Amino acid sequence: MHAILYYPLAALLLLTACTSGKMNHEPVAATNPPLPAFDLEGHRGARGLLPENTVPAMLKALELGVTTLEMDAHISQDGQVFLSHDPYMNREHELLPSGEEIPEADAKKYVHYQMPYSQIRTFDVGSKHYSKFPEQQLMKTYKPLLSEVIDSAHAYIKAHGLPQVLYNIETKSKPSGDGKYHPAPEEFVDRLMAVVDAKNIRPYVIIQSFDPRTLQVLHRKHPDVKTSLLVENLKGLDHNLTQLGFTPNIYSPNYKLVTPALVEATHKLGMKLVPWTVNDLQAMQRLKQMGVDGIISDYPNLFQEL
Repeated sequence: MHAILYYPLAALLLLTACTSGKMNHEPVAATNPPLPAFDLEGHRGARGLLPENTVPAMLKALELGVTTLEMDAHISQDGQVFLSHDPYMNREHELLPSGEEIPEADAKKYVHYQMPYSQIRTFDVGSKHYSKFPEQQLMKTYKPLLSEVIDSAHAYIKAHGLPQVLYNIETKSKPSGDGKYHPAPEEFVDRLMAVVDAKNIRPYVIIQSFDPRTLQVLHRKHPDVKTSLLVENLKGLDHNLTQLGFTPNIYSPNYKLVTPALVEATHKLGMKLVPWTVNDLQAMQRLKQMGVDGIISDYPNLFQEL
């Protein structure tokens, strides 16, 4: 039995329209629009407020005025692109289709790349209290297809007269996971870009990753698509760009790695600097004063105070 998602009526009507197969997704402009002057990104939608990487979290982020929806992409056994941070069901905040806890012995049993999407969708990823995010509203929901997220966001934007947002999509991959947790980089990128192009959102997409390999494939096959290098190591800008082999549009480090010197160096190379994941208003203000080009946060409601 599929997990049932409870929405407010207005949101439900929007989702019914965009998932019925009758919605015509409007083509976007052929030109590549510039990145926002200051990019306000809802991390995994609005993880601090609603279950991460779900449609409700993305709609909440839109309601709060983000300029970019940040999300994580995985590939199912049957080649579907869907949203999830972890490569398996995370017992910290996800439940079995029955509503029961995932036993500790099965903590890494339910690997997404070894499950068809129809099975993945039956797990409840929003009803369990997540201790790391006590403000998170609980609701019974599921891991959506990327295509559903795009359709839902488009419907919400149109219904509320909002400006077009960007989609910052992370390829969740690393060399040790090839063939176990995800396909090899080429197939991963091909499947992701097939959805992007089917939905006519190429100009509004940023592909980000800690894994240089997927960004290299993307840069080779789709050089017009915006790229963002995620960084959490201490090896420095020069090393990380050398390893990548080209200059991405965005350099996206852990916010604790940001210094005035890094801001200056990235700007000299023509890159934007957008740190993650900043959940403290004072830290946001300090980074903005330092000259960063955006903020990725679990709490996009804080953006209203910047």
